[in-house]
Amino acid sequence: MFLRIGEVIKRTGLARSTIYQMAREGRFPPPRRISYRVSAWVEGEIVAWQEKFVKG
Repeated sequence: MFLRIGEVIKRTGLARSTIYQMAREGRFPPPRRISYRVSAWVEGEIVAWQEKFVKG
């Protein structure tokens, strides 16, 4: 399942700019291009990142 940016913000509590910056730096899963104007994140990658983040 794919998550759009609004849902990623809700689930992580991170700001939009922080999400994109961390993705550029390799510290957050990158978005996937779904269509020409739409990007989204793979839900499983976000869940795995959250679990890793909580564990430290």
